[in-house]
Order: sequence, then C-alpha cells, then structure tokens
Amino acid sequence: MWIASGVDCALIGLRPMNPTRFSSLGALLALLALPCLAALELAPPFTDHAVLQRDVAVPVWGWSDKPGATVTVSFGGQTKETRVNASGLWRADLDAMPANATGSDLLVTEDANTVTYHDVVVGEVWLASGQSNMEWALGSSAKSHEEEKARPANPLIRHLRVDHVGADLPVGRVKTSGWLSAAPDTIGKFSGVGYFFAQSVSEKLKVPVGIINASWGGTAIESWMPEPVLRTTRGWPALDKRWQEAMKTWPRKYADQPGLEAAWQKAQEELRTKGTPITMPWPRPPMGPGSGFAPARLYNGMVAPFAPYALRGALWYQGESNVGQHRAYTELLPAMIQSWRAAWPLGDFPFLVVQLPNYTDNGKATGRAWAELREAQESALHVPGAAVAVIIDGAEPDNLHPVDKRPAGERLALIALNQIHDQRNVVWSGPVVQAVSREGAALRVRFSSADGLKSTTPEIAGFEIAGADRVFHPARAKIDGTSVLVSSADVAEPVAVRHAFVNAPAVSLFNAAGLPAAPFRSDDWN
Repeated sequence: MWIASGVDCALIGLRPMNPTRFSSLGALLALLALPCLAALELAPPFTDHAVLQRDVAVPVWGWSDKPGATVTVSFGGQTKETRVNASGLWRADLDAMPANATGSDLLVTEDANTVTYHDVVVGEVWLASGQSNMEWALGSSAKSHEEEKARPANPLIRHLRVDHVGADLPVGRVKTSGWLSAAPDTIGKFSGVGYFFAQSVSEKLKVPVGIINASWGGTAIESWMPEPVLRTTRGWPALDKRWQEAMKTWPRKYADQPGLEAAWQKAQEELRTKGTPITMPWPRPPMGPGSGFAPARLYNGMVAPFAPYALRGALWYQGESNVGQHRAYTELLPAMIQSWRAAWPLGDFPFLVVQLPNYTDNGKATGRAWAELREAQESALHVPGAAVAVIIDGAEPDNLHPVDKRPAGERLALIALNQIHDQRNVVWSGPVVQAVSREGAALRVRFSSADGLKSTTPEIAGFEIAGADRVFHPARAKIDGTSVLVSSADVAEPVAVRHAFVNAPAVSLFNAAGLPAAPFRSDDWN
C-alpha cells in the first residue's frame, strides 16, 4: 500500500506504509478522506497576536486550492512572493528581523483572497513540551495565579496551546487555541512553567516571548519521537512488543479504567486527609486505538505541524512516565533532541530540560527509581546546546504535580539568559560535581558553580558513602571552600559517594545564588 507522506495537503512524496500501523481501518479511511486542498490557509502557528522569532529567517507557509498561483506575504516592511506548488503547498521566508514589541499586521494574499493576522510581534519563541507538569496550567495553581493576576499584565508574553492530537504519520494541520497575549483573564490558560519562563526572559531582555505549548499529561518520551528514529534505538524491539501487547489487552483495560481512576482519586483523598500511604500505581490510560500514548503519535500530531516555524529553542519537562526505564531513557532523550533538531533548519538549537523534582513516590522516599531517571536526564548534557534545570529542592515532595511552577520556569530562564543571551552576570547552575578523590577516611567532592557554597541546615543533608562492600551509609559532610569532605564512622575506607540520590532526598547544599547542588553518584553500581 502507498500513502502520502504528510497525509494532509503537503504531499511531499510517497512512501510504502504498512496499514497495520493504523489503529483501525476506519481511522485509515478517515485520514485518507481529509480534504487535500483549501482556499488560502496558513499553517497552525500563524494567528492574531503571534510571536515571530527575531534574528533568523522566518518561514511563512500554508496551503491553497490553486496550484501555480502567486502568494504574497507582507510584514514589517517586507514583501515576499512565492508560488503554490502542484500539491497545494506554498512557503515564503521573511528576512531576519530585530525584536519589535509593536504589533503589526501579517498579510498573506493570493489573487482576491487575503488573510490578515493582527498584533504580530517579533521576539523569542520557545516550543514547550512534555507531560502533565509542563501542561499544568497557571490557573490550576491557585496561589500563583492570584499573585500573577494582581500584577500588571505583560502583553509581550504570549502563549499558543496545541490541542491533544495523535497521528499515525506526520501531519501539517493541528488545532490550537490561537496565540493569547498575557492579561488577567488569559494567563490562567498558560502553561505555568512556560509562563514563568517567559516572564523572566521578557523582563530581562525587554522583548516579546512566545510559548508554543505542545504537551500532554501522562505521556512517555517514545510518544514524542519520530518512528524512524525510534526504530534505530536498542530499545525498539521491546517497545514495539509492548505496543503490540497493549493492542491485545486494550479492550479489557479500557473497560477497567474508570474504576481504577475512581480508586486513585479515593486513595489520594485518603492520603491528604488521613495520611494513608498510596499502595496502587497511578492508573495510566491504556494504549490502544487512537491513543496519544502510542510510539511516535504525539510527535506526528503535535510537534511535526510546527516545523519549520522559526524558534529559539525547546523546553522539555517529562520523564515521570518513564521512571523505571532509565537505561532506555539515557538513549531516547538525546535521540529525541537530535530528531527535533533535524526537523528544523536551525542547527543545534537550545534544548533545556527540567530535571524531575524530589518525589516520595507514594511512600517510597528512599527508593532510587526517580534518582535513576534524573541521572538519565543528565544524558542531555552530552548533546551540544542542551542543559538541565535542577529542582531537587522542591517544597512539595508528596505531590506528583508540584503546584508551584515558578522554580522550574525561572531556572530554565536562568539557563537561557546566561547560555544563550550572554547575560554572564546571571548564575544559572547550582554546584555540580567535578571530581572525587580519597583523603584518608574521607572523600573530597569538588564542585563547579560553587561560589559561596553553604548549607541551609546545621548538618549538610543528602550525602551517602560506601566502601568496597557497596553498602551505603548516611555521611557527614564538611564544606571546605568549593569542595566538601564526606565521611562516615561506618566506612573506614570509602570508595564511592552519592548526593541526593534517592526519590525524595533531603537537600541543604546550595551556592550563593540559592541554587541547589545537583544530584550525583560517583559509582556506576546497579
């Protein structure tokens, strides 16, 4: 069977497709029945109040039902012409522009048809993606929402929410909320993390900042990656097997899901009111026909439609649904970053990752599954242009969805300001381990980004030490300049040290900027 490789109006080529990859024959027929041409239409990122990326060429594209017709794009004193190709696709690139906070009209004309979008500005554009903690709306955080509503609104902060859409192949069209300009009655709809990131960057740089929020709660990283890339990873056979098995068990699990969700809500309420530990796992929605949780479907339906919209970079807050799969995640995250970059002609654009916060994992505070996933997230640091924001000092360790999204957003902004916008006076990182050496019965841990190294408690928390027997014991730590001496009366000859390497560690080591020491371990033991 052959099928168009975009399945929308952008018929760029044909490639063989196995029809069994579609969730059902009905879904396949519906996909093929999509109209392939429309009167003059622009791609989903273009609406009123849009933010265009400064300092790079800005592609403007869309579709038309008149192959061969001339399309004219006008904005900011520029006029560009292009023609509609045989498939109904057109594209024109505006020349690079400086930031401009004064809204202007974006006009696209084809013969007698004109599409006009108002109040379009030029600034910084970021694609924000991941699962529920990125999706979490500011309006769901009552305290933060009320505080921000009481402040003067910054109309230069803008937000575009992408509808939840899964697709079997990359598509060009997807529904969005349209760009919203920040105002007391709109900010509740913004991603909380995205809002605080944009607020910090806009206030510092005095330019518009736009957030494209393509996120979906409960989703795993493999849903956000192109299938051809997934197939090259070592974990693909196991992943594909899980998907095939999920399709077989889906009818039963779908029927059981309402009862499981009700039990989960009851368990959460009993934890809140009685302190009763939760013993059941979170009832993740089952994968099945049309599921957004299937491999590649969210990349196809929610990320692909925005390429090649000009961006500064991407923000990523995800990993909760991959806890327990840290070995695979170590390969998947860098592969995903590279695959997104391949979809945009922007080189190694910045990719900023929120490391998972401290979480008791329903009573398993001293377990290590979350620590191992955090360690896997650090694999992003080996990819050029990537960085990790550490939020291990979160104040809500019992909450899978920390309500306060300000720390995550603002620490992402610190990275952007220092690493991308050359604001060298901005400290973006807490202490990071650089070396560990033996000194008698102690281990010396040397840190970078450790100016003003201090503890917020009399005894430095979070360190463990082990000897050759690989048994870790709580350790005492003493600050010595930008290093820490770690020892334990139970370990005469230490060989390994860990810091904050449990699900919900107590942490107290910070630098003068108030940023926490990153979790680490010096060993590679299982």
